[in-house]
Order: sequence, then C-alpha cells, then structure tokens
Amino acid sequence: MSSSEAAALGVVVMAYGTPATPGDVEAYYTHIRRGRRPTAEQLADLVRRYDAIGGTSPLAERTEAQRAGIAAALEERAPGRWRVVLGQKHAAPFIEDAVATLADSGVASVVGLVLAPHYSAASVGEYQRRLADAAAALDMTAIAIESWHREPAFLDFLAKAVAEARAGLPERHKVLFTAHSLPERVLAGDPYPDQLRESAAAVAERVGLQPWAGWSMAWQSAGRTPESWRGPDILSVIEDLAATGRAEGVCVCPQGFVADHLEVLFDLDVEAKEVAERAGLAFTRTRSIDDHPPVLAALADRVVGAVTATHR
Repeated sequence: MSSSEAAALGVVVMAYGTPATPGDVEAYYTHIRRGRRPTAEQLADLVRRYDAIGGTSPLAERTEAQRAGIAAALEERAPGRWRVVLGQKHAAPFIEDAVATLADSGVASVVGLVLAPHYSAASVGEYQRRLADAAAALDMTAIAIESWHREPAFLDFLAKAVAEARAGLPERHKVLFTAHSLPERVLAGDPYPDQLRESAAAVAERVGLQPWAGWSMAWQSAGRTPESWRGPDILSVIEDLAATGRAEGVCVCPQGFVADHLEVLFDLDVEAKEVAERAGLAFTRTRSIDDHPPVLAALADRVVGAVTATHR
C-alpha cells in the first residue's frame, strides 16, 4: 500500500436509489418492501407513475452529479486525499458495496454523508447504521454526519428558490414546505419534524414570510399502508386552501428532497398540480438543489469538519 493510500480518507455519499430501467422497477420495489414482491396492482401503479415522468427517474444521474460535485470540492481542499463513492439504500451500488470498495483501496476511515438534510432514525439513521455495520466488519472507522438542515448554503438556496418560484403567483398565495411523511409510530421522540420546522422557519425568515398567513408545513408521499402517517397531506392542504378562500395560489418547496425524482416530479409536478388546478389555485414548485455548487461545496466542508472533529 502506498503512503498516499494509507493517508486516504473515504466518503460514502448515500442516497435512496432508483430503478435504472423500467425493467428494474419490480426488483427495486421488492427491495423497498424488504423482499416481499408487490402485488400486480401495486406494481402497475408504480409503473404508471414512472411512465408519467418519462419511464424512469433522473435520480441516478442527479445523484452521481452530486457525488462528483462533492468529490471535486474535496479534491480542491486536499488533492489526492479523498476517495468519494456512492452507496444506495435500495439500488446498486449498495451502501455495503461502497464501503467494500473503499476498503479495497486501502481506506481505513470512512465518512457517511446522506443526501437528505433532516435526520430521522428511520431514514438517515438507517443509512448510517448500515454504513457503521459494514465498516466494522472490515475494521474501518465510520464517521457519521447526521444532519445538515441548518447549513447556511442549503437555507440560502431554498430562500432564493422560493423567491423565484412565488414571483409569478397571485398576491394572495401561500408557501408550503414539504417533506416525505413517515409513520407516526417512528416519530415519537424523533427530531425529524422539529428539524423540518426549523429549516422552514429559517427560509421563511430569509424571504420575509409570516407564519400561517404566508407559509406552513405539509407532508407528502406517505406510504400506502394501513398505519397512520404524519400529516396533513399536501393534497388535503391545497384543497383546504381553495375551499376556505385563503389563497389564490400555492408555492410548494419540497425542502426534504435534494434532487428531482419520483416524489417531486410525479407527487408534486403531476398530482399536486392537478389538485391545485381543479381547485382553482395557481401552482408552482421550487427548483431542486441537484448539483448546485455552493451547496455541494458546503457539504464537502462538513465532511472535512467531521473528520477534523473526530481526530482532535
């Protein structure tokens, strides 16, 4: 092993994953369901959603661009020092594959960075647990970045995106900050809802929105299971705004997501937009972070800071 390899540090940029082709949808859905194959009806519904956005999601391409952007920023800070790989939850390369790749290259310490700003034990926590277990099995040190919802570059991006998106709406409109819903049973004592409210409030303050009158929170993309999921759902909120006459338009800011994918391109751009139009409301949605350089540079700085703090 060369001296440069001995000094190398690894980063696993972690993301949810997406089917690479329409033919991969069933295997992907089965993995999400922990090995239980979907019914024909469930599979057909998911395929229909993918068909509505062009057959596949752009998430794989967007995630790779984010990984590459973080890698480039780290390279600028310490040339030759960092190995940055992708590890996914539900599609190859999996998190465990990524850790093994770094181990094979001689990396002894690995930083886990999830492409989701807000921490929940049921989401980001699971990514980090898988990373830690894979690292421990290979005698590697794992360092976790648990959340970055207060990162100024992230909040500044959302504030600018909100300002741009609402510029074309009627004067009487409301901004709705959304994130992926989770089952109520996993949210007891979990920081996820509070972190979402914290980042939404910070963005609203930057934009000059008043609570309730100018902005509020909603939830989206709840799982289709019998148990209770956190609400109110974005579709119900839009219908309520129209029914009560409190707004003539709505701007949705999906603050819980960092790239265009099914939950944005279908659940918002198709489904929520259709509900708004039927209700007589103008609809707009903020652009996604995708590979926005200032945010990726800030995440690279978070990686460096996490390693520095660990070795103090």
